[in-house]
Amino acid sequence: MKQRILFLGPPGAGKGTQAERLAASHNLLHLSTGELLRAEVAAGSALGQEAEAVMARGELVSDTLVLAIVRARLTCCNGGWLLDGFPRNLAQADLLQQLLEEIGQPIELVVLLALDDETLVERLLARGRADDNEAVIRNRLVVYSDQTEPLIAYYRAKGLLSSVEATGTVEAIAERISAVVG
Repeated sequence: MKQRILFLGPPGAGKGTQAERLAASHNLLHLSTGELLRAEVAAGSALGQEAEAVMARGELVSDTLVLAIVRARLTCCNGGWLLDGFPRNLAQADLLQQLLEEIGQPIELVVLLALDDETLVERLLARGRADDNEAVIRNRLVVYSDQTEPLIAYYRAKGLLSSVEATGTVEAIAERISAVVG
């Protein structure tokens, strides 16, 4: 079974849900960058204080800071891990690859949760979040297409990418993911 896994996919594809399930069932450390940032802030660590100051200004946390947090978690990790939500663009992917080479933990598998835009829009609207209206959702999909979709070709060229159809029940999608994880 693959032990160092990265999840890719558009907003609403179910990355968080499936990452939690896979991490729990295969005893993997689940590294969601959003959750990592919140945990560092809550812990009051030096990295958390730096991240909190940046977020309080309404700015995005730098790639350098996110990588420092990821590095801290991975260097303490003796088992496998699953990254969810990072990298989001090619520059971050290059930085992540350098980090993983330095610590001797290269990615073994990239799972792409694939879903068409109309299904994504329906799924995100059904969540009922206040900030999820159709215009905002479609804009998020454009941003994903521009910034994150190039990662598909990047990881495919490295021979790491496996695409999983993200339609159907949570259980059916989880079975497809398990089949590619091994």
